Amino acid sequence: MTQARVLILTGMALWAFAGNSVLNRLALGTGAIDALSFSALRLLSGAAVLLLILVVSRRPIRPVRGSWTGSGALLVYMVTFSLAYRQLATGTGALILFATVQIVMVGTALLQGQQMRPLGWLGFSLAVSGFLLYILPGLQSPSWHALGLMILAGAGWALYSLLGRKSTDPLQDTTGNFVRTLPCLPFLLVWPSTSISASGAVLAIISGALMSGIGYAIWYQALRQLTSIQAAMSQLLVPVLAAIAGVLWLQEAVGVPLVLAGAMILGGIGLHAFSRTAAQPV
Repeated sequence: MTQARVLILTGMALWAFAGNSVLNRLALGTGAIDALSFSALRLLSGAAVLLLILVVSRRPIRPVRGSWTGSGALLVYMVTFSLAYRQLATGTGALILFATVQIVMVGTALLQGQQMRPLGWLGFSLAVSGFLLYILPGLQSPSWHALGLMILAGAGWALYSLLGRKSTDPLQDTTGNFVRTLPCLPFLLVWPSTSISASGAVLAIISGALMSGIGYAIWYQALRQLTSIQAAMSQLLVPVLAAIAGVLWLQEAVGVPLVLAGAMILGGIGLHAFSRTAAQPV
């Protein structure tokens, strides 16, 4: 796979992640749907669109692809992510989520022998600093309950991403992971606090089918060519992309912190890429 294609796939996946944040905030922030129902419809629509893609492309459906570990990580991430955002401000949630992803993915990479040269550490530090510059001014003190839920979400997503680096068939593996979550969905949909409006259901289905199902298959494809540290660092762009999406779709204002943070993160990722970080791929 060419470097240009890797960059395109990674960019598409990151925009999908940012879209998920926007759709999640729109649905839960307005009370259009409860968190568990949003997660259930997101998983169901993701599985449905992935199966449809396999049928249309005349590829065999192999639900044995993927893994129960990957499916469990996906389920934990989606459910705890939505539950946590009932009590967290957007910036607070993003900081906790991506800080956890960084710790798990970078820590795992270093423990397994991947190394960073000085220029790589400089790029990593610059990207993290840009991320904190953008997030910290708007933070609110989270409850311990919400904090724990978002940490679980970050750990689940980090594990799901690490598993994706070993995928030999991203579409089949992503489909298998989504399909394996289906037996759990009735428990989410019959929860006593279930509340679903038409607009909430539409937002959840769009999030599941496009941003999650297709987006995660693209992410698994990109992960095959990324080191664990590159994958972790690239996700620091998601809060900035979510803010840009807010500007485009919700007419939110563009501020100096967003521009400066975006430049720092992009510069840090660029420095890391040029440093030829991975002495031993994980």
